[in-house]
Amino acid sequence: MSSIYTGPVFEMARDQFHSVADFLEIPEGQRDRLLYPKRAITISVPINMDNGEMAVFQGYRVQHHLTLGPTKGGTRFAPNVDIGEVSALAIWMSWKCALAGLPYGGAKGGVTVDVHKLSRRELESLSRRYMQEMIPFVGPHVDVMAPDMGTNEQVMAWFMDTYSMYQGRTVNEIVTGKPVSSGGTEGRREATGLGVAHLIFRSLERLQLPSANATAIIQGFGNVGSFAAIELARQGVKIIGVSDHTACYFDRRGLDVNAMVEYAARNGALKGFSSELSFDPSQLLVQQCDILVPAAIERVIDAEVAAKLDCRILAEAANGPTTPEADEVLNQRRNEIFGHPVQFRRRDRQLFRMGAGPAAALLASRRSDRTPQGPARQCLQPRHGARREGRHSAPHGRDGDRRRQGRQGEGHARPLPLRTSNWQRPVRQGA
Repeated sequence: MSSIYTGPVFEMARDQFHSVADFLEIPEGQRDRLLYPKRAITISVPINMDNGEMAVFQGYRVQHHLTLGPTKGGTRFAPNVDIGEVSALAIWMSWKCALAGLPYGGAKGGVTVDVHKLSRRELESLSRRYMQEMIPFVGPHVDVMAPDMGTNEQVMAWFMDTYSMYQGRTVNEIVTGKPVSSGGTEGRREATGLGVAHLIFRSLERLQLPSANATAIIQGFGNVGSFAAIELARQGVKIIGVSDHTACYFDRRGLDVNAMVEYAARNGALKGFSSELSFDPSQLLVQQCDILVPAAIERVIDAEVAAKLDCRILAEAANGPTTPEADEVLNQRRNEIFGHPVQFRRRDRQLFRMGAGPAAALLASRRSDRTPQGPARQCLQPRHGARREGRHSAPHGRDGDRRRQGRQGEGHARPLPLRTSNWQRPVRQGA
């Protein structure tokens, strides 16, 4: 079947889906419905440049499914954005929401543009025009936007303001990740990076490795990578390698993370921070360290790199940092998969794999001794009796959307109650 969804990132998401679908024994006739997005929007975004010329950029928004509730996902401004990449990111967001029990579908958006070549005025014009073109397709109960690569709190504020002007009232909830002064949540900017650091420290405890003796390499120095680096360094981890899209630095003695954060804030990137510490970015991931954090883009760890990894903890902070071929290599190195993080063996050392990425989440639910009726299947289906309890109770149309439910629910999906698990924090010995 021919499809508009192409490219290496989408093919990667598709391969991951079919791998797990085979394990769950999902019928072939149902797979396309679960895989392909419900809606994909392509727009032209014309803006007037500072030099007086008009430029037209290509923009996208993909809504994977709206069955469980409104969709949600980031908006990426980057030179390599295309419909295939955006679709894959939307699919991964659906999986993460489902695995976390959240009543949202996955979405993703983006514009093919190099934001570093735009002035602030041009970036504002691009942001506002993108939202203007998307107004018929988004809304607080339809699709909620969020920041991603190339966008930030300011872009979200422009999105919110543009949408609000067309609604005739302030609509704070049209985006997440907006400034606190505009109704945003304190700590949202730091949340993902701190979450990565928290899971790393849990893994260090399991390995009985003191943080003061640990070393870390971080690829990607945006919100996620920088705040993870700050928290790791604050608790004694030595950051020996850091990179972003402009530069790479490595020093076994340790890098000054705070100085790097301040420099990046002033200059927009790490380029020019140091000439003595410059390092080959293609070799950064395979350097010996205790903690490796890929926090940049997709597909940075292929089979060749996976075979050379020399770390004890692989903390996947980016979306899809490992290719399916890399996952197979890592699987061959494993001794046991016990959930989150995932445990492997490397020679006489243990390699822990953890992450916010969807591949790690799906891999964590695949156990060699599970039957198709086990927990992996349950997480994708309503629990027995859920309809009687009120969950998934709204009638559905043939296309999977919820039908209108009177004045309060008109035109949007009714939020579902969050599911709670039976998991309890284990009691630590000697506590």
